[in-house]
Amino acid sequence: MTQRWRAIPKLAWRDSRTARRRLLLFMSSIALGVAALVAIDSYSANVTRSIREQSRDILGADLSLSSRQPFDAATDSLLDSLSHEGISIARVTTFASMALEPSTQRTRLVQVHAVEPGVPYYGAIETAPVGRWSELQSAHNTLVDPALLIALNAHVGDTIALGRARFTIIGTLQNIPGDLGVAAALGPRVYIPYKYLSETGLLQFGSRATYEAQLKLPPPTTAQALVSALRPTLRSEHLRAETVADTERNLTEAVTQLNRFLGIVGLVALLLGGIGVASAIHAYVTEKIDTVAMFRCLGATGGQVLAIYLLEAAALGFVGAAAGAALGVATQFALPHVLGGFIAVNVQTRLELMPIATGIATGVWVAVLFALLPLLAIRRVSPLQALRHEPASGTARRWLRDVPRLVAAAALVASVVLIAIQRAGRVRQGLWMSAAIAAVVIVLWASAAAVSAIARRVLREHWPYPVRQGVANLFRPANQTRAVILALGFGAFLVSTLYLVQTSLLRDLSFGNLASAANLAFFDIQDDQIGPIESLVKRADAPVLQRVPIVPMRIAEIDGQPVASLARERRSWAVRREYRSSYRDSLINSETLVAGTWPPRQAANGPDAVFGISVEQDVAQELGVELGDTLTWDVQGVPVKSRVVALRDVNWVRFEPNFFVIFPPAALEHAPQTFVLLTRVPDPTQRAQLEHDAVQLAPNVSSIDLSLIKQAIGSIFDKVSVAIRFMALFSLATGALVLFSAVAASRRQRLREAVLLKTLGATRAQIGRIMLAEYVVLGLLGSAAGMLLSVAGAWALMHFVFGVAFVPSVAPLVAIALAMMLLTTAIGVFGGRRVFAETPMAALREAA
Repeated sequence: MTQRWRAIPKLAWRDSRTARRRLLLFMSSIALGVAALVAIDSYSANVTRSIREQSRDILGADLSLSSRQPFDAATDSLLDSLSHEGISIARVTTFASMALEPSTQRTRLVQVHAVEPGVPYYGAIETAPVGRWSELQSAHNTLVDPALLIALNAHVGDTIALGRARFTIIGTLQNIPGDLGVAAALGPRVYIPYKYLSETGLLQFGSRATYEAQLKLPPPTTAQALVSALRPTLRSEHLRAETVADTERNLTEAVTQLNRFLGIVGLVALLLGGIGVASAIHAYVTEKIDTVAMFRCLGATGGQVLAIYLLEAAALGFVGAAAGAALGVATQFALPHVLGGFIAVNVQTRLELMPIATGIATGVWVAVLFALLPLLAIRRVSPLQALRHEPASGTARRWLRDVPRLVAAAALVASVVLIAIQRAGRVRQGLWMSAAIAAVVIVLWASAAAVSAIARRVLREHWPYPVRQGVANLFRPANQTRAVILALGFGAFLVSTLYLVQTSLLRDLSFGNLASAANLAFFDIQDDQIGPIESLVKRADAPVLQRVPIVPMRIAEIDGQPVASLARERRSWAVRREYRSSYRDSLINSETLVAGTWPPRQAANGPDAVFGISVEQDVAQELGVELGDTLTWDVQGVPVKSRVVALRDVNWVRFEPNFFVIFPPAALEHAPQTFVLLTRVPDPTQRAQLEHDAVQLAPNVSSIDLSLIKQAIGSIFDKVSVAIRFMALFSLATGALVLFSAVAASRRQRLREAVLLKTLGATRAQIGRIMLAEYVVLGLLGSAAGMLLSVAGAWALMHFVFGVAFVPSVAPLVAIALAMMLLTTAIGVFGGRRVFAETPMAALREAA
């Protein structure tokens, strides 16, 4: 007995000799799924290591203390005491403003960074010409993004105006540690010396800016120990502390999320390959019935025969997985070019052994599990079948009584779920992902079964013979309907869903669809400047579409409890943050009332009045408040009491002046406030002139061309789409391989059919038309199933994830469906070209 088991590897090797090339084609479908997983995991490991090595350079210091409010006397005193302890401190203030080139009179919204000497303490800012960073502090100098020179038609050596101050451009910024490729999309960066910030006169009441102090700590002081010692002071002063460890953790989490998202696409490719393996092994086992019967006649047990073919599947699965790992390593070196705009580090690409080993193991395991179900059927092959063929008797009832098959099916499902959980990173998300994949497979499988059943019923004798025979092939023995529709449907589903989501989001972001139709926004307008700005807009024959007041405030109490104690208990960003709220007595297009009433039914007056407010529902959940709860606000030192009377759902995707909290006008109309003004100027030249005139009238007022935001967001979506579609190519290629495998798996059956048809007088052209009809129908039905699933999937994503109305794009869907149908037809006809080219005699020899 032991000797017989020892002979199994040799028998498996000999048995596979006649079909290795064909089986390798089957297993190649596993290779692409493994390649996707290895590439993603290897690149993620490269990025994680690079983040760990460069996190100090990205932060630029050992510790960063920042606030949305100017540092007050207590914060300045704290920083002074720290400097006396040997800690180096440099300040940075960042805000948006308008830059003016005096000679060309062009303006552009920019991100101003006012920095003190020493910034950054770690890492180096590269400039062109080289070394200009060290010259920044010597005079009224500035370093700018190259994009600003193009926008202002300026050159190195020219002067730009920031508010009331003038700065000489001494160079351009080439590389900043932690720089993202999309960082300057909305506003090019401008670096100026901190000591000249007050000369600009740009920072006034309500100006949105970030005030930061970068700290370099002497040893043995650690950032975490210092933060722990200062935590009460940091909370009371509303200072946010960020250490190198925080930077590393935040960036790593972002990369992990990207890895998980792209890993879903790789998992789909791997499972699709598994389906191809199952289909191919089923066809292979069907051809090997005579060989299995001979093994049984020679004394082999069912378990030994199963071991022979399972060993073949495992070996070929290993070959496919190893080839996929090699392809994944090669793809890993291409990913930095595809995803470089989203990673805040300079990724050092290296070979990663753990992702390679994990990818190969996963590929072999999936190949074996998907091959096991069809292979289990050979246990029941009788030695008598060497003499005569018996019809298959695999009824559903017998299948349910087959314990090994049930165990194998359970192991397959459990493995898919566990892999999905591992890829998703969370149990709940993994279960939902598994359920979604199962739903798609079930729908496509049911569609394939329905196609076969309908084809059998609708077939008519008066149809042309090639069409009739091609349609009959959809339900003949060893048909490819399920394999083709699964492969094609999955590919079409992925590509179409990605396209529909992208176009729907961009359509919702289209400013032409907004009720206001605004294309120009002025912000940071002071109370005494709103009148002159409005007059300026009206003189330009432009309408004032919206005039939105903004009042900065913080939460002081919730239901009578001080926010200091709540911040310790809840540790929620919603409790600690500064709110920039507004007041009005109506809802706007991007808001939907979900509970309560708005505006408040009773107006409140008097110093002790409690005003009804409307809170965005997600923020209300973060705060732990419901209708009827009370909040006391600190509005520039003045307490304002309020009660939650309405909850709103806000569509943040649409560019509208949206706010977490809305007050009635009586509550805040006399509070210190700034304004945002929206207008519409169709002509780009007039729009640029209006921006220029506003800068001349009020240098602190910033403006932004909303069409630039649309272009920037469109550019970001395009880059995201490139990354996702790059990974989706693995699924499409896997689908194509599954189609090739399905054609190759049925080649022997088709040879027999060709022999019969040619014997009956069919020509090569007629056989070609039969194949063409079959694959056209398969391509049409498979792509149609994928399209319908993509519409459902895109609707679910838009509705539940983005909260945006979904409007499908019909024409592109039809184009994608036609392309997938042509691909299927081409693969089917090309893969089966030998069938209708063979002579009857040659086909009989091969079929014998």
